[in-house]
Amino acid sequence: MSGADVGIPEVDPLQEKSGFVRLMERFAQLRHVTWFLVRVGRHIDPVLMRFTGGRVNLTATKTVLVLHHRGAKTGKARQTPLIYFTQGRDVILMASSGGAPHHPAWLHNVRAHPDVELWVGKRGGAYRAHVADAEERAALWLTARVFYSGFDRYQEFAGDREIPIVVCSPRG
Repeated sequence: MSGADVGIPEVDPLQEKSGFVRLMERFAQLRHVTWFLVRVGRHIDPVLMRFTGGRVNLTATKTVLVLHHRGAKTGKARQTPLIYFTQGRDVILMASSGGAPHHPAWLHNVRAHPDVELWVGKRGGAYRAHVADAEERAALWLTARVFYSGFDRYQEFAGDREIPIVVCSPRG
Protein backbone atom coordinates (compact mmCIF):
# COMPACT_ATOMS: atom_id res chain seq x y z
CA MET A 1 0.00 0.00 0.00
CA SER A 2 1.32 3.47 -0.84
CA GLY A 3 0.32 7.12 -0.42
CA ALA A 4 -1.49 6.84 -3.75
CA ASP A 5 -3.94 4.33 -2.23
CA VAL A 6 -5.62 7.21 -0.42
CA GLY A 7 -5.31 9.49 -3.39
CA ILE A 8 -2.06 11.43 -2.95
CA PRO A 9 0.32 10.81 -5.87
CA GLU A 10 3.60 9.30 -4.78
CA VAL A 11 6.65 11.54 -5.04
CA ASP A 12 9.99 9.76 -4.97
CA PRO A 13 12.35 12.20 -3.22
CA LEU A 14 15.37 10.58 -4.90
CA GLN A 15 14.04 10.69 -8.47
CA GLU A 16 16.22 12.58 -10.92
CA LYS A 17 14.82 15.98 -11.84
CA SER A 18 14.55 17.62 -15.22
CA GLY A 19 16.58 20.71 -15.99
CA PHE A 20 13.41 22.79 -15.81
CA VAL A 21 12.58 21.57 -12.29
CA ARG A 22 16.17 22.23 -11.13
CA LEU A 23 15.92 25.75 -12.58
CA MET A 24 12.60 26.37 -10.80
CA GLU A 25 14.11 25.13 -7.52
CA ARG A 26 16.99 27.60 -7.83
CA PHE A 27 14.56 30.39 -8.68
CA ALA A 28 12.38 29.54 -5.66
CA GLN A 29 15.42 29.87 -3.36
CA LEU A 30 15.84 33.57 -4.12
CA ARG A 31 14.81 35.53 -1.04
CA HIS A 32 12.16 37.68 -2.76
CA VAL A 33 10.69 34.68 -4.62
CA THR A 34 10.55 32.66 -1.39
CA TRP A 35 8.81 35.59 0.30
CA PHE A 36 6.27 35.79 -2.54
CA LEU A 37 5.54 32.04 -2.49
CA VAL A 38 5.13 31.95 1.31
CA ARG A 39 3.13 35.17 1.69
CA VAL A 40 1.16 35.48 -1.56
CA GLY A 41 1.36 32.08 -3.25
CA ARG A 42 -0.34 30.35 -0.33
CA HIS A 43 -3.52 32.25 -1.20
CA ILE A 44 -3.29 31.68 -4.96
CA ASP A 45 -2.22 28.02 -5.15
CA PRO A 46 -5.28 26.40 -3.50
CA VAL A 47 -7.59 28.18 -5.95
CA LEU A 48 -5.32 27.56 -8.94
CA MET A 49 -4.90 23.89 -8.07
CA ARG A 50 -8.63 23.37 -7.50
CA PHE A 51 -9.43 25.06 -10.83
CA THR A 52 -6.86 22.97 -12.77
CA GLY A 53 -7.40 19.67 -10.98
CA GLY A 54 -3.99 19.97 -9.31
CA ARG A 55 -2.06 20.27 -12.58
CA VAL A 56 -0.90 23.88 -12.15
CA ASN A 57 0.68 25.71 -9.20
CA LEU A 58 3.06 28.62 -8.79
CA THR A 59 6.15 26.45 -8.31
CA ALA A 60 5.49 24.72 -11.66
CA THR A 61 6.17 21.30 -10.13
CA LYS A 62 4.01 18.24 -9.52
CA THR A 63 5.04 18.05 -5.88
CA VAL A 64 2.56 20.47 -4.33
CA LEU A 65 -0.44 19.45 -2.26
CA VAL A 66 -3.01 21.43 -0.30
CA LEU A 67 -3.07 20.76 3.43
CA HIS A 68 -6.57 21.18 4.89
CA HIS A 69 -6.33 21.87 8.62
CA ARG A 70 -8.17 23.67 11.43
CA GLY A 71 -6.98 26.77 13.26
CA ALA A 72 -5.46 25.97 16.65
CA LYS A 73 -7.46 28.67 18.45
CA THR A 74 -10.40 29.35 16.16
CA GLY A 75 -11.06 25.89 14.77
CA LYS A 76 -11.70 27.57 11.39
CA ALA A 77 -10.91 25.62 8.23
CA ARG A 78 -7.58 26.56 6.67
CA GLN A 79 -5.77 25.58 3.45
CA THR A 80 -2.02 25.69 2.92
CA PRO A 81 -0.17 24.64 -0.25
CA LEU A 82 3.07 22.79 0.52
CA ILE A 83 5.65 20.82 -1.38
CA TYR A 84 5.80 17.20 -0.30
CA PHE A 85 7.36 13.84 -0.86
CA THR A 86 6.32 10.36 0.15
CA GLN A 87 7.99 7.63 2.17
CA GLY A 88 5.99 4.44 1.82
CA ARG A 89 2.44 5.28 2.88
CA ASP A 90 3.43 8.50 4.63
CA VAL A 91 3.43 12.02 3.21
CA ILE A 92 6.28 14.22 4.40
CA LEU A 93 5.89 17.98 4.89
CA MET A 94 8.58 20.49 5.84
CA ALA A 95 7.64 23.34 8.20
CA SER A 96 10.28 25.61 6.67
CA SER A 97 8.19 28.72 6.01
CA GLY A 98 10.91 29.67 3.53
CA GLY A 99 13.44 29.95 6.36
CA ALA A 100 11.47 32.42 8.46
CA PRO A 101 12.67 32.82 12.07
CA HIS A 102 9.37 31.41 13.39
CA HIS A 103 7.37 28.27 12.70
CA PRO A 104 4.54 28.56 10.16
CA ALA A 105 1.01 28.91 11.52
CA TRP A 106 -0.06 25.64 9.90
CA LEU A 107 2.39 23.76 12.14
CA HIS A 108 0.74 25.12 15.29
CA ASN A 109 -2.64 24.18 13.85
CA VAL A 110 -1.56 20.63 13.01
CA ARG A 111 -0.10 20.15 16.50
CA ALA A 112 -3.43 21.21 18.00
CA HIS A 113 -5.59 19.30 15.48
CA PRO A 114 -3.55 16.45 13.94
CA ASP A 115 -6.40 15.04 11.84
CA VAL A 116 -5.92 16.68 8.45
CA GLU A 117 -6.74 16.17 4.79
CA LEU A 118 -4.22 16.30 1.97
CA TRP A 119 -5.31 16.98 -1.60
CA VAL A 120 -3.68 17.19 -5.01
CA GLY A 121 -6.46 18.35 -7.31
CA LYS A 122 -9.32 15.88 -6.88
CA ARG A 123 -7.10 13.21 -5.32
CA GLY A 124 -6.64 13.12 -1.58
CA GLY A 125 -7.79 11.83 1.72
CA ALA A 126 -7.69 11.84 5.50
CA TYR A 127 -4.37 11.72 7.36
CA ARG A 128 -3.09 11.99 10.91
CA ALA A 129 -0.06 14.24 11.31
CA HIS A 130 2.75 14.20 13.84
CA VAL A 131 5.99 16.12 14.17
CA ALA A 132 8.97 13.82 13.65
CA ASP A 133 11.03 13.13 16.76
CA ALA A 134 14.80 13.76 16.68
CA GLU A 135 15.73 10.33 15.29
CA GLU A 136 12.99 10.27 12.66
CA ARG A 137 13.78 13.88 11.71
CA ALA A 138 17.50 13.16 11.23
CA ALA A 139 16.75 10.43 8.69
CA LEU A 140 14.05 12.45 6.91
CA TRP A 141 16.19 15.60 6.79
CA LEU A 142 18.83 13.77 4.72
CA THR A 143 16.15 12.70 2.25
CA ALA A 144 14.55 16.17 2.22
CA ARG A 145 17.91 17.79 1.32
CA VAL A 146 18.21 15.51 -1.72
CA PHE A 147 14.57 16.13 -2.66
CA TYR A 148 14.92 19.94 -2.55
CA SER A 149 18.27 21.64 -2.11
CA GLY A 150 16.52 24.78 -0.87
CA PHE A 151 15.92 23.24 2.55
CA ASP A 152 19.61 23.73 3.43
CA ARG A 153 19.32 27.39 2.50
CA TYR A 154 16.05 27.76 4.43
CA GLN A 155 17.74 26.26 7.49
CA GLU A 156 20.48 28.90 7.17
CA PHE A 157 17.85 31.64 6.94
CA ALA A 158 16.01 30.21 9.97
CA GLY A 159 19.10 30.56 12.16
CA ASP A 160 18.64 28.80 15.50
CA ARG A 161 15.14 27.56 14.60
CA GLU A 162 15.30 23.91 13.63
CA ILE A 163 12.90 23.27 10.77
CA PRO A 164 10.35 20.67 11.90
CA ILE A 165 9.31 17.79 9.68
CA VAL A 166 5.70 16.64 9.75
CA VAL A 167 4.80 13.05 8.91
CA CYS A 168 1.23 12.43 7.74
CA SER A 169 -0.02 8.85 7.85
CA PRO A 170 -3.25 7.70 6.21
CA ARG A 171 -6.23 7.36 8.56
CA GLY A 172 -8.54 4.40 8.39
